[in-house]
Amino acid sequence: MGKAMSIAGMVTGVLVAVAFLLDAFLGAPFGGKGGMLVGIGFAISGAMLAYLGWNAFRETK
Repeated sequence: MGKAMSIAGMVTGVLVAVAFLLDAFLGAPFGGKGGMLVGIGFAISGAMLAYLGWNAFRETK
């Protein structure tokens, strides 16, 4: 169960990061309504979530 949860965290983090980077630079999924700073902030948060999922995945046995 631990590996599945960490993989889900990695996938979610990557999807959030990609979606908000696209929004920040292209205005694609959300129409760019949040602005550049909000998009970059959420992209960093998504990348942090992906890293934490990867770190937890490495520690599970």
